Formats: sequence, structure tokens, C-alpha cells
Amino acid sequence: MSLASEPAQRAWGRLRDAPQIGLAAAIAALFIIFTARQPAFASSFNLFAMGRSLAVDVVVGFSQMVVLATGGMNLSVGAIGVCCVMCSGWLMHSLGLPPPLAFLLALALGATLGGLNGVAIARTGVNSFVATLATANLFSGAMLILTRAVPINRLPPEVSAIGSYRMLGFVSPPLVVALLLGAALFVFFSYSVTGKEMLAAGANPRAAALSGISVDRSIIVSHLLSGLLAGLAGLMVVVRVGAAMPAVGGEDWLLPSFLGPVLGGTALAGGSVAVLGALLGATLVTIIRSGLLVLNIGNFWLQLFLGLFLLAAVLAQRYRGIARARLE
Repeated sequence: MSLASEPAQRAWGRLRDAPQIGLAAAIAALFIIFTARQPAFASSFNLFAMGRSLAVDVVVGFSQMVVLATGGMNLSVGAIGVCCVMCSGWLMHSLGLPPPLAFLLALALGATLGGLNGVAIARTGVNSFVATLATANLFSGAMLILTRAVPINRLPPEVSAIGSYRMLGFVSPPLVVALLLGAALFVFFSYSVTGKEMLAAGANPRAAALSGISVDRSIIVSHLLSGLLAGLAGLMVVVRVGAAMPAVGGEDWLLPSFLGPVLGGTALAGGSVAVLGALLGATLVTIIRSGLLVLNIGNFWLQLFLGLFLLAAVLAQRYRGIARARLE
């Protein structure tokens, strides 16, 4: 083997082992199967509906991914999303604020709640699982008490107009926002100092601290970003349904928030993210959900499939790590 071919061989090896290849193949296969069983699956109407759902799934996955980068997790993603949903609805309905301002304030609330998670974890040293499990119940409980779990339906007409607008016949604006956000996160983790410090803190906190990186700051920033993204996902649901619903998010977001990033190659132990993989993982979740709906298959099958996919992804990460350690 020539020296010139060694880099190409290494690149091919990384490409061959990347989980994104398998994800793309699974997405294509499922799309063909569902279309063959029900041709309406590939209609412009269903593609538009899937695009709106995909936008939410992608951003929810990104919300979890930025915390996984530091070796933590955020179980309050759904609770923060619900708080932002109801906050935006209250600001528009009760205070009469225009949608852009109400959305900005709701995003600020999401970032604040996420930042509180990060500060609590960094300052107390409590495990992120325990801390965010507690705040998830705290946030959702406070929201239910303040709003009495009453939906807010009378929102400005431009809110639902955003959700129903079609680009190129089947592309929704929230999906474009999600894709642009993915590009921004790729640049953030690949080239920004803060993004690289977050990955370093997740890979080896002690070594990162010895090299001058503030691990606590990285944890706080990751949770702040997670809260901001969870709020954005909630607002995408608001424009999709044209109302502020207290049932949005919650536990329904928990499994998909992990499934997309983990299926795509983001390490549960921290130190590595895969933005494209998270997008593909979310796409797989959306296609399975839409396919089962079109085929009139019960929603409980969806939970079964998603659970099996997550278990398979975790086991695959584990065995890849063991194989890599043996080779080294």
C-alpha cells in the first residue's frame, strides 16, 4: 500500500463505520416501503405535514445533543418547551404583544430556565440526570398551576399563517429554520472556541480543567443552549397548531430527544457530536411516526419501535467503543 493511499483508506474506513450511512439507507428503505403500501405517503400534503413534524423533532434532538456534548443530559427539555409555549400564548393573548416580540421573550424564558439547570448542576455538583429530573417536574408543575392547564386558542392569525405557509409546494418555514440551525451548530462545534471547549469538557473534564478550560462554564452554556432550543421547538408547535397547548412536549419529547442524536452518532458519554447524524436520526423518527399513522397502526407500536432503536443505538456505541479499545 502506498503512502498516498493511506489517508484515503483511513477516510474510507471512517465513512464505512459512520452510523449516518446506515441511517440514510434505513430512511430510504422505509420511505419506499411506506410509499408502496400507501401511495399517499409521498403526496405533497403528507410531505408538508412530515416536514413540520420533522422540524420539531430535529430541534428537540439538537436541544439534547448540546448537553450530551458535555457528558450530561437534560430531562427537562419537554417541560421547558411547554413553559415557552404557554408563555408565548399568554403574551400574545393577554398582553396583546405582537408575535415576533412574544416569541423572543418566550425564547429568553427558555434560555433562562436552561441556564438555571446549568447553574444548579455546575455549582452544586449534582448529577444532571437528578437535577433536570427535578426541574422538569418543577417547571411543568409551575406552568400548570399558573395556566390551570387551559389552552390558549385566540392567537393572532399570522401565527397559524406561518405554520401553514408552503415553500416549493411542500416545504414549511420551520423546517428551513431547523436546517439552518443545524448548519449553525456544525460551525459552532467545529470552529468556535466555546464549542470546542464544550466537547473537551465532555471528553475529559479533568484534562480540560488542567488545560485552562472552565468546565462549569461549558456546562452552563450547554444547558442555556438546550433551553433556548427547547423553547424554539415549542414555538414551532405553536405555529403548527395555531394555539398554545399545555399538552405539548412533556414526556412525549423525552425519548425522541435522545433517539435522534444517539442514532446519529453523538456519544452518550460526551466529547463527540454528530449534527448531520442527529438530523438523520430525527428524520427516521418522523418517517416511522408518519408511516404508522398513514397505515393506521396504533401509536403504541411507535413507542415500541423507538425504544428498540434507542437500545440498539446504545448497544452499538458500547460495542464500537470496546472494539476500538481492543484495536488500540
